[in-house]
Amino acid sequence: VPRAIELWSEAAELGSLEAHNRLAEFYLGDEIGVTADGVARNFSKAVRHWEEAAIRGHVESRHNLGVRECGEGNHERAVKHLLISAKMGDKSSLDVIKDMFVGGVASKDQYADALKGYQEAMEEMKSPERVEAKKRMKDMESWR
Repeated sequence: VPRAIELWSEAAELGSLEAHNRLAEFYLGDEIGVTADGVARNFSKAVRHWEEAAIRGHVESRHNLGVRECGEGNHERAVKHLLISAKMGDKSSLDVIKDMFVGGVASKDQYADALKGYQEAMEEMKSPERVEAKKRMKDMESWR
């Protein structure tokens, strides 16, 4: 694993957003305070990697920051992160904002903004090629 961390770190330094996300996940570890390989958890390193990736457009990292903020009770910051990722087409972020709205910690306007942004992102991603690819993927899955 130290070799994996070394390679992910190198990839992150070279600009890989996914490497930043993977490093963040690695540093989260588990509930006993260590990663699967015995490395101590480091929340600040995890957040730093998510922030770096999110700033440069990594949707999953932005979503993860929002979920973390929500878990810590920072609902306004959570909504800001989740709104950005929902507007980038992340359904999970939209669902979290919806749950926050139902739970009374996000406003109707915030949920409406997220829903509108998500729908616009989905509309922008539509193309005949995507429709055809989706159809082919569905066909391939039915062969299994």
